[in-house]
Amino acid sequence: MPQPAARVDATPEIWDNEILIDVELLNLDSSSMRQLAEEAGGDPDGVAERIRDIVRKRGKMHNPITNSGGVLVGRILEIGSNHPARHLKVGQLVCPSISLSLIPLVVDEVLSVNVATAQVAVRGTAILFETANIGVIPDDFDIRLALSIIDVCGAPASVQRWVKAGQSVAVLGAGKAGLMAAVAARQASGPGSCIVAFDVSLPHLDAMRSLGVVDEVVQVDLKEAVPVFELARRLTKGKLFDFVINVTNVSGTETAAILCTKDRGSLLFFSMATNFQVAALSAEGAGKDIDMVIGNGFVHGCIDFGFELVREHPLLRAVLAEKL
Repeated sequence: MPQPAARVDATPEIWDNEILIDVELLNLDSSSMRQLAEEAGGDPDGVAERIRDIVRKRGKMHNPITNSGGVLVGRILEIGSNHPARHLKVGQLVCPSISLSLIPLVVDEVLSVNVATAQVAVRGTAILFETANIGVIPDDFDIRLALSIIDVCGAPASVQRWVKAGQSVAVLGAGKAGLMAAVAARQASGPGSCIVAFDVSLPHLDAMRSLGVVDEVVQVDLKEAVPVFELARRLTKGKLFDFVINVTNVSGTETAAILCTKDRGSLLFFSMATNFQVAALSAEGAGKDIDMVIGNGFVHGCIDFGFELVREHPLLRAVLAEKL
């Protein structure tokens, strides 16, 4: 299988059930870009060289440190005669909501790197398998905004599926995924619910507050499990949260997320920085009987849901656009 493979064959020749893409833009997942930027001392040229090196060695943009990728956007060059998505056409601008860590990719040139947005302009080619969930970029969205939405659309779609009316919800991380997850949580939980966002960044929390969908924003280092737990207990009057979603881009936040979740509550890890062994064993050690779910970037209808969520909430659209 291509995701755990050390290297894939990215030769730009497709089988009859595949699609060839002329790649224009990569949106690395935030954990990967954070690691690459730290390794390069914040130098975009250093990040670009590291990206070229990874793709050259692995045949895909699969960060060997974070074990994650991101998503791409590009135009369809060729469609195999037996590919099942017959609605697609050559020349369409598309974004598959599957990880770069499993997409055969050739990068001929890195044109620019934006560390802040994790977006990288490139020239190259990619091959999509018939199982790829492919989103067509809508006419009413800028390409970079559309790419950002598709990159994280599995998070709000999962929240919409899991959160029930009246539940208390904690959103750990106030980046793009956190913003969209909070809006989806408010939509799903309705009146009488309680939604709290936690993050170490004041600018991120200010952006979250501006949406008007959370009851509280809390500045705290999510790697410090005990202070986070004490805050969660105070904010919920000792009950803790019915549902917690972790969308941070740093490791070491698993225990805080577990301690915030009430017994028989649900915890969704939608972060590629998550150490799932730590999560499982920490829940065991804390005596927490909770449902822990691994975030899946593929949720049926998640791309359309993501675009519709942003269309319905102009403040969310404005905040996401401002981040770009």
